[in-house]
This record gives sequence, C-alpha cells and structure tokens, in this order.
Amino acid sequence: MNVVYFFENKNLLLSQLLKHVPSVGEDLTIKGRKGKVSSVNSVDENSIHVQVILEKVNKSKLIVDNSKKKK
Repeated sequence: MNVVYFFENKNLLLSQLLKHVPSVGEDLTIKGRKGKVSSVNSVDENSIHVQVILEKVNKSKLIVDNSKKKK
C-alpha cells in the first residue's frame, strides 16, 4: 500500500492510500474533474507524488431572450 499525493502545480488536490500507482499519461477523474498524469515521483518507499494536468472548466453564461416574455 502506497500513499499517493495528487498535485496540480503546487496545489495538493487529493491524497489516497492505493495499491496501484497511476502511470504517466493515464486518465484520471479527481473531484469530478478530468485530468492526465504528467509525472510520477517516488519520495520514499511509501510516498509517491503525482503531478496532474486538469482540463479547464468552461463557465458559459446563459443568454436570456427577453423578447419572448409577456409584457
């Protein structure tokens, strides 16, 4: 069992106790966000740091058409 720390840049996203360590290029979902593993660093025999690149979240605003409202 390994303690796996998931980082985006220098921000800690998640730490988990895992049997299977993710490999470079593997697709992940962390906190509902999709991402890819960019690097895996072994700190000591039980600690592993995983760098993740998460996809950008598009926050699009809805366009309201006021011409169809009753006056």
